[in-house]
Order: sequence, then structure tokens, then C-alpha cells
Amino acid sequence: MTSIALLIEGFPDKSAAKTAISLIRYRSADVVALIDSTRAGLHANEVLGVGGNVPIYASLDDTPVADTLMLGTAPSGGRLPANWRTCICAALRRGMTVISGLHDRLADDPEFSQLAQQHQAEIHDIRHSKCTHLATRKGLRPECLRIHAVGHDCNVGKMVAMLEIEAVLKQRQRDAQFVATGQTGIMITGSGIAVDCVVADFVNGAAEQLVLDHQEHEILLIEGQGSILSPMYSAVTCGLLHGCVPHGLILCYQVGRTKFRHTHTPIPPLRVFYDLYESITSSLSPCKIIGIAVNGRDCSTQEGAAICSALTHEFQVPAVDVYRDGAEKLADAVEQLENEYFSMDKNVC
Repeated sequence: MTSIALLIEGFPDKSAAKTAISLIRYRSADVVALIDSTRAGLHANEVLGVGGNVPIYASLDDTPVADTLMLGTAPSGGRLPANWRTCICAALRRGMTVISGLHDRLADDPEFSQLAQQHQAEIHDIRHSKCTHLATRKGLRPECLRIHAVGHDCNVGKMVAMLEIEAVLKQRQRDAQFVATGQTGIMITGSGIAVDCVVADFVNGAAEQLVLDHQEHEILLIEGQGSILSPMYSAVTCGLLHGCVPHGLILCYQVGRTKFRHTHTPIPPLRVFYDLYESITSSLSPCKIIGIAVNGRDCSTQEGAAICSALTHEFQVPAVDVYRDGAEKLADAVEQLENEYFSMDKNVC
């Protein structure tokens, strides 16, 4: 079993530590320590809201034995913070595996690569891809149902929604598979393509390749990225929509988010996104939104329940907070769509 130390040094808020939070949530048995000199002596639950009593240490030298160092935060622009170098060098001197989801390639750094070679350590830069597949919509298996997560902005819970639906479907003995399209999902599952690092012409093809690689399963739950109207990330969102050719969409929404992340641009009403996502996908092949995953982390349980009820009434699809209420209703919607799909002509992929 892999034993993981998560580097979260100096993260400004929980949204920046989403990688660490998700790894603790979905690989809790493997995470043995967090590293952050500014919060040493505390426990994971005290600063991240998850992770129970997993301890936070000031440096790698203070931690129990771990064989893997994972970079657990998302710095702006995916750049390597200068104050992380000491910990990464210490891990490589120990012969540990270092896994990074940054845009900066650690393996290209002369100091890191030399240390890795000297100490038989491994560096895995997972946010890099040489995919040159162009999407053709050929070879898609009609018997595989494709469900894709979309959102009104980035970092609103698209990965979590898909992982939670996968867990419910697997409990029902269904052959469902989560497909990772970002670095955190890859760290959790061990496979996937970080599509935000793919050359623009090949983003659609990367999404299609992921489908082709996993379509032996009955149901694919494809992680989403960005937002179709985000001033920063709309290109990768559109590429995923066209490349994975979904039959159904889960629309992810964070209560209280008023501006696109990292911008001053107001976010339009959810109805705009609902209509736009359905229009973009169904113009080429049958597709519809089948549920809304609500992220209510910034509101009370009572407020969240009222919002879910209002959204269910407005859009006539189940709207649930998967953290608070579970993903049962969204899994029901997936299986209902599957029944509808298999009663239709499946020659249109």
C-alpha cells in the first residue's frame, strides 16, 4: 500500500487545497501526513474540514515514514512555489516518489532530476500529455452510457459529483467507471488525462481517447473542467463536451458564487448555463441535463435544502447536495436515462 505525505505549504484557503482535500476524502487509508510549516501541530480536520486526526508537520523530516510525496494544493497558474523546493529535494534524497499536478515540470528541473537519479527516486508530472489524437466520433460503443459533469464555474464540485455517483452505482452492483480529466482525479484513480495541458487542437481528441480507453464499462462518469462561459477556461470545457459525446449531463452549481473564479466577471443565472449546455450537446447528438449537483459549502443545511428544492421545481430534475444528502437521486437519474437510451435507436452516437 502506498503511504502518502501531502505538501500543502502555505495554502491561502480551502479552495486552493482542493487536491489535498479530495485525496484525503477518497484515499484516506493512504494519507499518513500533511506538511505545512504554518500549521504544524494541528490536524487535517482543523484546517481542511476533512481528514480527522491526520497530523500536520512542519517538514518532511518530522513526518512518519512515507514512500510518496504528493503536491496537494493548486497554486495560481500551476507554478511551483519557491518555498516548496526544500521539501521536494528532501523527498528525492529519501528515494521517495514525487507526484506533481503542476504545469511546471519537476522532471525538467536540473536539481530535481539530478537528485532523482542519484537516489533512485521517481518524479511523475501528471499534468502533462503528448496526446495527438483528433476526435472523429468513430468507434464509440453504443452499449456504453456516457455521463459528463459540467458547471457554472470551475472548482464547484464536478469531480466530487462524479465520484459520489460512481460510488452509489457500484454499491448497486453496476459497472460504472469514473474517468479523470484533471490532475486531482488522476491522483485519486491512477489514470486519466489532464486535458488542460493538451494542445488546443487535441483537447476534443483527448476526451474521445479517454472514452475509447474505458468504454468496456456499462456507464462512464466523465469528469468536467471549467465552465462554458468562463473567461479563462471555456475552451477546455467545450473540447470535453464535443470529445466525450455525452448522453447525459450533471450540472454542478455552487451556492453563492457570483463571479467567475479569478475574474471580476459576473456569472449569469443558472438557467443560461442549463439551456446553453443542452443546446451545445444536443445539436449533434441526443443529450440532456439529468440532474443538478449543488455545492452548499457556503450556506447552512436549511438554506441548502431550500435551494435544492427550488432548483428541482424550476428545472424539473433532481437537485441535491452530494456532500450532505448523498448522490442516490443523481444515480437514479443516470439509470433512468440508461433505460430511456436503450429504448431508443442507439445508432446515433
